Amino acid sequence: MFVKGEKERCFAYSVSVACTKNAFVLDLEVAPGNVHDTQVFPDLFKRVKKRHPGIEAVVLDAGYISPAVCREIIKAGALPVMPYKRPMTKKGYFKKRDYVYDEYYDCYLCPNNQVLKYSTTNREGYREYKSDPKICRECPVRSKCTQSNNYTKVVTRHVWEHYLEIAEDIRHTYWGKELYKKRGETIERVFADAKEKHGMRYTHLRGLRKVKHYLTLLFACMNLKKLATWKKKQGTLPPAVPAFSSFLSKIHKIFTFNKTPLPSLAA
Repeated sequence: MFVKGEKERCFAYSVSVACTKNAFVLDLEVAPGNVHDTQVFPDLFKRVKKRHPGIEAVVLDAGYISPAVCREIIKAGALPVMPYKRPMTKKGYFKKRDYVYDEYYDCYLCPNNQVLKYSTTNREGYREYKSDPKICRECPVRSKCTQSNNYTKVVTRHVWEHYLEIAEDIRHTYWGKELYKKRGETIERVFADAKEKHGMRYTHLRGLRKVKHYLTLLFACMNLKKLATWKKKQGTLPPAVPAFSSFLSKIHKIFTFNKTPLPSLAA
């Protein structure tokens, strides 16, 4: 079951695609609609990195923003280039960026300049920092911070959060901004052509294996079309029309020599 934002629910498959800066598709990974993109990325990235070890940067959309994905890319010797993602905070409350992390003392400072100390690390890999309920009880801005019954504010920080911070620093660089703009010319164009020209919006097939075979052929055909266009511009291919006319003339001579009428188009 695929659910995204306010869109209606439907049974669907999702596909993650990797392409070059010239929009040639390198690899793809198909998953059920209820599997998040960040879970699909590691296997796809490892295959692409194995065949193309010289990758310097990986440009992704907001769906792939996570500490695990950033760590995977940086550990492989590449740089993650990601966009800005709005915080998922309720309206009227402080955002997470309003809580300042102190790396030296390993704690957070709230907007009221109170300390949130480290408490524990949960099973999802997030370190929990909790406030003092005695201070929060009398805090004048508590209504914008937390509505907890025990008057305790909890801020979480992933154990790999510093990898995400590296990606955030890259996002603000001129190089990162210019590189991210190329998404509209590359992978976005690949998906647009696949959906509008090759019917990728819907499928009559069922099962990951069948859908992956279909999409592999689809993107292979798109690569071949692009390659043929490139070669034609470079003048490495003969003109298509004269070659086809020559082929038809040879066929016509064969049928004439054998005194066999040419088959009609209807046949």
